[in-house]
Amino acid sequence: MSKILKITGLEKTYTSGNKQLTVLYNISFDVDKGQTFSIVGPSGSGKTTLLGLCAGLDQPNTGSVELCGQNLNDLNEDQRAQLRNKEVGFIFQNFQLLPTLTALENVSVPLELQGAKNAVKDSMILLEKVGLANRMHHYPSQLSGGEQQRVALARAFANKPSILFADEPTGNLDDETGEKVIQLLLELNQEAGTTLVIISHDLELANRTQQILRLKGGKIVTNQRTTTL
Repeated sequence: MSKILKITGLEKTYTSGNKQLTVLYNISFDVDKGQTFSIVGPSGSGKTTLLGLCAGLDQPNTGSVELCGQNLNDLNEDQRAQLRNKEVGFIFQNFQLLPTLTALENVSVPLELQGAKNAVKDSMILLEKVGLANRMHHYPSQLSGGEQQRVALARAFANKPSILFADEPTGNLDDETGEKVIQLLLELNQEAGTTLVIISHDLELANRTQQILRLKGGKIVTNQRTTTL
């Protein structure tokens, strides 16, 4: 099975005053194409920093990231942005919807900017799939947190990404709403055949993915397959 994400010897250090703060130490792992993969750990373990490096939003001090067959060390900032635009989707804890656009526009406008054909029609179909057929002309302020995250799900899958990074996708939702969102996320992912990487502190959620990488203090504690089919 081909590897869509390959991390080798990754380290990340920040300068704080006159001190060096290392947040990731010698991180190495890979993710198979089409796999569901979770990165878990307590607050401050380096999860979000690692996600940023995996997606090319930041660069490591040492080590390499190979994403969709491209070594990110060999690409400049514009080339990394082009790769993300073509191959990568994101779901964030705080939804990241544009407040001046309706639900439909939040999903369709990015596609239109990419020159996609049938952007509005395809966006409507996705919003129907996530149960928002009657809410697609509402603005984010008129939607509940769960509804906003469902819009974000539709937007994330709209450009048919090869790999999708979800950073604490239920962090701002209550348990019942969060469960519905996760079920939708996994269903949409299975239907699309997308590689899914979830960043979370929730072990119950992680156990629903095929592999779990546990971080603590910026280091890998365990990296193991689960019994999830």
